[in-house]
Amino acid sequence: MTIFVEFMGWLGAILVLCAYVLVSTGRLSGASAAFQWMNALGAAFFVLNTGWHGAIPSMVLNIIWSGVGFVALWRIRRAARP
Repeated sequence: MTIFVEFMGWLGAILVLCAYVLVSTGRLSGASAAFQWMNALGAAFFVLNTGWHGAIPSMVLNIIWSGVGFVALWRIRRAARP
């Protein structure tokens, strides 16, 4: 289980970092679904990792971060419906 939790933490870090780099370099829009998916999933993976390690402030931050991303995705999907 420990290896899985560590893997998910590293995957979360990679997703969040890549999302930031892609937006900062203009390759993705902050309003894009791809950016929101990367952030929402990355933060969700961090929740698992930080919760496992007992880092409660970081876990709470990432719960909120993930929630913001999923709400943004919901709004993007709702706006795309005819």
